[in-house]
Amino acid sequence: MRVFSRRSALVTSCAAALYGSVRQAGAAPSLAPRPLVFAHRGASALRPEHTLAAYAQAIADGADFIEPDLVMTKDGVMVCRHETNIAETTDVAQRPEFASRKRTATIDGKTATGWFTTDFTLAELKTLRTKERLASLRVHNTRFDGHFDIPTFEEMIDFVAAESATRGRVLGLIPEIKHSTHFHTLGFDPEAVFLRTIAAHTYTRTAPLEVQSFETGNLQRIGADVRAINPQARLMLLMGERKEVPPDLAAKGQKTTFGDLMTPAGLKEVRRYTDVIGPSLTDLIPRDVQGAWLEPSSLVEDAHAAGLLVHAYTCRPENHFLPRQLRNADGDAARNVHGSIQEIQRYLDMGLDGFFTDDPAIGRRAVDHI
Repeated sequence: MRVFSRRSALVTSCAAALYGSVRQAGAAPSLAPRPLVFAHRGASALRPEHTLAAYAQAIADGADFIEPDLVMTKDGVMVCRHETNIAETTDVAQRPEFASRKRTATIDGKTATGWFTTDFTLAELKTLRTKERLASLRVHNTRFDGHFDIPTFEEMIDFVAAESATRGRVLGLIPEIKHSTHFHTLGFDPEAVFLRTIAAHTYTRTAPLEVQSFETGNLQRIGADVRAINPQARLMLLMGERKEVPPDLAAKGQKTTFGDLMTPAGLKEVRRYTDVIGPSLTDLIPRDVQGAWLEPSSLVEDAHAAGLLVHAYTCRPENHFLPRQLRNADGDAARNVHGSIQEIQRYLDMGLDGFFTDDPAIGRRAVDHI
């Protein structure tokens, strides 16, 4: 027990150095010592997203936090997928035994056709193999198609904990609870599963933890429980398109949009139940129809004035995703490391506290050279 206590104290101490001081009830979150690099679905520019290989690459490349997006299986297990539709990220379409499960569903107000995790048990999902989602842009990643399976949230936690112990470096987790309202309509309780899971692992009780959702209600329901399990944990409200209504509010017939929540008054309301907002990069600097940067918004300043940190998404290294001013002549799918670093540093100059990136090595370079 004495060894366990020393290990927990060491993790907590190192976590505080990485993530800033522990949040006190009712207090504004303290700024992190430096901008944080969040591995978006792992190092997804270099390995198929949400695989242990993508998480391993992100850790090797210096990410501060690793992101698992969490969805539910038919038998109530949380697995790491960006969305419940697995048509684009697994070989399910090539599996004749599952052909009859292809269907159309409406999730978070959007209609999609494919195969959905809630129609598969964990054992069935484990027979599938993952593949690259953006195959036309990231052809180099397709060489890993078929190599990896779908990890569960618990497998991901154990993997990150093992990497942390091996490397002697504390790694944060920044999980996103996906499709909460949708899963509840199907009879699942993803928040309850999430809370049980983080409570069951020493690592998630002591390491830096930031919980994300595009929904407002679940963050309000679980905030106190999350912090009771991990006192340094933070909550982040992800921000969708400005004209969109958060899925839980839309399900209730409410009209409050993400744009409403980005106003100074809306941000003060958001601060009641979250520590961080997660806007898109185009909410910080809008782009025109050709993809060129326009004038910056005041969102970072407004959020800081409300006592909120700002962790934005998503920095990607290919020309296709960069603002027009920073693209080079190498083609749409070409990696543009110099342009990506310039993009990140422009956002950091605005006071951004952290950012999601598909290529944490580039993110690390950008942060270390500001």
